[in-house]
Amino acid sequence: MAIDLNQLGDSLKSQFQGLNGVHPGMWPVVPRVLCGVGVAAAVVVLGYFGYWQGQFEEQDAGAQQELKLRDEYKLKTAQAVNLEALKNQKEKVDEYVLQMEKQLPSKAEMAALLSDINQAGLGRGLQFELFKPGKVDVKEYYAELPIDIRVTGNYHDVGSFAGDMANLPRIVTLNNMTLNTGKDGNTLVLDAVAKTFRYLDPEEVAAARKAAADKKKAKK
Repeated sequence: MAIDLNQLGDSLKSQFQGLNGVHPGMWPVVPRVLCGVGVAAAVVVLGYFGYWQGQFEEQDAGAQQELKLRDEYKLKTAQAVNLEALKNQKEKVDEYVLQMEKQLPSKAEMAALLSDINQAGLGRGLQFELFKPGKVDVKEYYAELPIDIRVTGNYHDVGSFAGDMANLPRIVTLNNMTLNTGKDGNTLVLDAVAKTFRYLDPEEVAAARKAAADKKKAKK
């Protein structure tokens, strides 16, 4: 059976005529259906932006939090499994730190260490032309003392002196070293900065941490 499109169009058009002042419940079928679809679409849109969108975002945030908690759980599980190994590792680190601290003199022992450095040079037959302790540089956990030195002697004695510095029971390093020939042409002149380190007294540690905290606050 052929459908007359013109007749169908006229029929649909006629259903939208004369609707003003007529209760929607009395409208023809097509206008009622379209009105119902429009209302349903409006409800869906308003519901999404007014209610469901927030729930979707909350759900996404919850999913992200779940992934984060899963990762934390895996990390803590791995730590729990390796707890004994971590304890042993910490003990070894503590022992190493203790050994290193033993190589750092206290504030009261610094004078003896300076004497050891001087004696190491004299014991090799070197002449000290300069031995000048500089300003103490206090770090967070230790203090650094630079000493400007200039010694003269023959090649082997200067080399042995450098080796003696490395073998002192306390940590001493030679920095900024320069070697020049002496005026007589037979001796060497070693200019260097000998750096030694000491651990801080409890009062110095507290003061250093306070200074670091104040500096951090000032930057903010």
